Amino acid sequence: ADILMFKAQTIPVGRDQIQHVEMARDIAQRFNHLYGEHFQLPTAQIDDDLAILQGLDGRKMSKSYNNTIPLFLPEKQLKKYINKIVTNTLEPGEPKDADSSTVFQIWRAFATPVQSDEMRWRFTTGIGWGEAKKELFELLNGQLQEPRERYNELLENPGRIEHILIEGAERARAQSSEFMTELRTAVGIRVLK
Repeated sequence: ADILMFKAQTIPVGRDQIQHVEMARDIAQRFNHLYGEHFQLPTAQIDDDLAILQGLDGRKMSKSYNNTIPLFLPEKQLKKYINKIVTNTLEPGEPKDADSSTVFQIWRAFATPVQSDEMRWRFTTGIGWGEAKKELFELLNGQLQEPRERYNELLENPGRIEHILIEGAERARAQSSEFMTELRTAVGIRVLK
């Protein structure tokens, strides 16, 4: 509904979400076939440069695997989660493969290209796992400090969240009501007076 109702054409998704766009497309095609051209046919846009992040245990990061790093944790807990990232037994001073490292993958997702290149070099020169995790924590914590504060402010004010949701619903309703009338008319549903 959120794709079709607002006539979205290109939907940026991860590889594991393509099927949702395909289902919306199938529904739109069937409706258009039966009732005339009303819906846009959406297409999925996948950024091949974005990798699937590994989770704490080295598998694909997923809530169902319980291997994620909740980003809005307090500093102490964030540090504990980062320290749980599974690494290999290579000692400090031994070169490490950045491309197979969960620590480096997460680093690269948050760092600038220059920071990523520097950390990659440090992996080849043998940065210790403890040092790499410490620097990852500092990078994440620095970038998440402001969003974490905003998140906590919103949690402390549920009335504000409710207000934002109501405003958003009103805007969505205003934007979609004319289209809903068009769709109802197309299928023969009329308002009873």
